[in-house]
Amino acid sequence: MTRFSQFRGALAGILLAGLLSNLWAADLKEIQARGELRHLGIRYANFVTGAGDGFDVELAKGFAKHIGVNYTLVYTDFYSVLRDLLGKDVVRKGAVVALEGNFPVKGDMIATGFTILPWREAVVLFSKPTFPSQVLLVARADSAFKPIKGSNSLEKDIVETKAMIGKHSLLVMERTCLDPANYGLKGVGIDLRAYSKSTNLNEMIPALINKEAELTLLDVPDAILDLKKWSGKIKVLGPISEHQELAAAFPKDAPQLRQAFDDYLVKIRADGTYDKLVDKYFPGIRRYFPDFFNRKV
Repeated sequence: MTRFSQFRGALAGILLAGLLSNLWAADLKEIQARGELRHLGIRYANFVTGAGDGFDVELAKGFAKHIGVNYTLVYTDFYSVLRDLLGKDVVRKGAVVALEGNFPVKGDMIATGFTILPWREAVVLFSKPTFPSQVLLVARADSAFKPIKGSNSLEKDIVETKAMIGKHSLLVMERTCLDPANYGLKGVGIDLRAYSKSTNLNEMIPALINKEAELTLLDVPDAILDLKKWSGKIKVLGPISEHQELAAAFPKDAPQLRQAFDDYLVKIRADGTYDKLVDKYFPGIRRYFPDFFNRKV
């Protein structure tokens, strides 16, 4: 075989791979024809445990059954998840969000304790909210930091909590719900320490306990689990964000798939399936967000 023939064959293979990867990106009818729903999940809290179960795993499995297809869990991480869904890297440049490059599409939906954030809304379709959250400031239990007293104004509580950080060291993870840029914590004199040993948010509290920083951020669903797991070793100081909502995410060109998921979510909230999942994976969280769980979808 000549070098030109080898080159032509390799080029054809690359073009075919690109074509097939684009074909994997699909809306509802294409997924039903394929017979498989690929769920992108990140090992995080009890949303995706890493043991093949979790709140979002059961949610997505039920959705696959609802639309009549097989279910496949595809593990990813917070740095890769949008690229795995869209086939593009999501690049934030200030307030501008751009899509760059070309990559294989590995999944059809994200469901993994995924926070609805403005910059994410620019590139994906979010479902109806699936879960509530809020970002908190956390310190080691033996530190000199004291929790705020709290008031009737969440806005005032957030200002007071942020002021407590001052120039202290804050452990963060960019491109996640704990990215300091989401909460006005960049460029204000804080000693930001980006956790880079892995992209696993479950490692933030062990890193804090090991004194890699004085403070860190944590969201409520994870905090409930970590306060129990690391009892007596950490304390919550106050809120950093307003109440947030988590949801499943879909490509912009999959509106029918998103609508089908919304219909499914309404169904399971009405028949009690949703409530059973909440109580199974996040017992006690209802008292933190009563309005959310009492809301009609």
